[in-house]
Amino acid sequence: MTLTSSFALFTAMIALALFPGSGVLVVISRTLSLGLKQGLVTVMGILAADFIFILLAAFSLSALADFMGSFFVIIKYLGAAYLIWMGIRLIAVSDNVDHIPKEINHSGSFFSGLITTLGNPKAILFYASFLPAFIDLKALALVDIGIIFLIAILAIGGVTAGYAYLATKTKLKLKTTKQIKYGSGGLFIGAGSFLALKN
Repeated sequence: MTLTSSFALFTAMIALALFPGSGVLVVISRTLSLGLKQGLVTVMGILAADFIFILLAAFSLSALADFMGSFFVIIKYLGAAYLIWMGIRLIAVSDNVDHIPKEINHSGSFFSGLITTLGNPKAILFYASFLPAFIDLKALALVDIGIIFLIAILAIGGVTAGYAYLATKTKLKLKTTKQIKYGSGGLFIGAGSFLALKN
């Protein structure tokens, strides 16, 4: 990979991450409802899914990706249903702050980020169609794959972590538990609906 292609890919990934999609909505809602730490774990789930797509593209597994097309559709709808269910569950809890679900483990947040990105047509399209425009996938070495991972961490991870930080600042301005639970629950439902309806 050349410095020019690395910079072009970095710029494209930042643009992709800045556009608020279902992944951003999930990061914000997890942060609002469970705190910055859980929001950052959600970012790690998003990055894990991006790494899967990078590896699929890097090893020219386009045939496998085509074969798994229906599997990705299933993941998309399961992920959408999961996010909507989380939003409804959050809104349905008591207004008492002690009853807002505070997940001790990080698996729920990680899974939310992972499933949202795996089922996101925008991410699939980017890695299947646009990534080869920036780099010659046939000439990739292992060090190049490492560089692409690093670019994804800096661009996508950096932007989505920034959204999580901004959500934390917003949460401090919200006066009541009801505002937090309805806001984050609505974002979950919105992210799930966005994911389900997006082609």
